[in-house]
Amino acid sequence: MTENKDLKRIVRARMKKTGESYTSARAQIAKKPTPAQYAKLAGMSDATIKEKTGCTWEKWVKSLDHHGAEKLSHREIATMVHKTWKIDGWWAQTVTVGYERIKGLRARGQRIDGTYEASKSRTFNVPITTLFDAWADAATRKRWMDGASVKIRTATSPKSMRIGLADGSIVAVGFYEKGKVKSSVAVQQPKLPDRDAAEQMKKYWSERLDALGRYFDSSIL
Repeated sequence: MTENKDLKRIVRARMKKTGESYTSARAQIAKKPTPAQYAKLAGMSDATIKEKTGCTWEKWVKSLDHHGAEKLSHREIATMVHKTWKIDGWWAQTVTVGYERIKGLRARGQRIDGTYEASKSRTFNVPITTLFDAWADAATRKRWMDGASVKIRTATSPKSMRIGLADGSIVAVGFYEKGKVKSSVAVQQPKLPDRDAAEQMKKYWSERLDALGRYFDSSIL
């Protein structure tokens, strides 16, 4: 049976890093994690994924395995999640990436094309419209983005936007209502060349979200 091309890529990447034979590298990747390890591998808690999709990681893995997802491409898995279980685009991608990490088809932060992604989220004690406006309004944005040059490519208020940075990077931003006076934002910056770049940008977005929190605190006072 022909092996999944994404699995081959991960195996060969491990071989290059460790010097292992193909058989040894594949055996390490093929080790099956226990359900208790799923959330850590996926990078999201069972509580959150169940709240947003109705299923825990263990149930998602069983369901996707049953439908042969391990042999499918990233796009095919995401499409299946969306069409079969009626999960919207953002969370269909989250389920797909988490599943691929659990099954050893990608490293933490690595995308299906071999590049890496930096992601960061934060919850604030403000309504979702206030949070969205803090990103959408240029004057407000400069206060917590430390004057960084940002261009909004697309925006759907108050749900999502895509922004362009000065270096040409495109960042996806999603907004989620947690109640009348609480909301969260999730930032994803793809197409980073390696893990170090991803960690650097993750730290950058953590600092910017800290600054956004301080802006909200000062506005309330």
